[in-house]
Amino acid sequence: MSDINHVVLVGRLTRDAELKYTANGQAVCKFSIAVNRRKKSGEQWVEEANFFDVVVWGRQGEALNQYLVKGKLIGVDGELRQDRWEQDGQNRSKIEIIANNLQLLGGMSGQSGGGGASSGVMSAPYGERKNDGAYHDLARSTHSSPEEHSFSPSGDGFSDDIPF
Repeated sequence: MSDINHVVLVGRLTRDAELKYTANGQAVCKFSIAVNRRKKSGEQWVEEANFFDVVVWGRQGEALNQYLVKGKLIGVDGELRQDRWEQDGQNRSKIEIIANNLQLLGGMSGQSGGGGASSGVMSAPYGERKNDGAYHDLARSTHSSPEEHSFSPSGDGFSDDIPF
């Protein structure tokens, strides 16, 4: 049996993403997300924030960097990696999420009209619906109509003329 290392999270960016390049020219986009979870404390439910560092490598990181701003709701699909090093004679480690797929969801926190996950989820990777209803493919930075991507303006993925 092989080991499994897979993580899927939806959360909001805690700061704007940082894009840097390695010595050999490889792009590295880094940011952090906050993922809330509800837990019961006595008689009341309270939200507890968990913070995770995320890394996006290569062209994907370059293309998405400008859209990864503080407060943006995103979905991350990736794997956990442990970075180990020695500092001042002590062993240190840090766990990061290496993103394989990233979805821009909804709007900013507190922004009207961009709340739920269904408001911005597109059928194509890295897509985002703009306020005018047009589909914006972030990987190609082109505009096209929603009909060209086989989803309805309601965002449910079905056309309006259902035969039953």
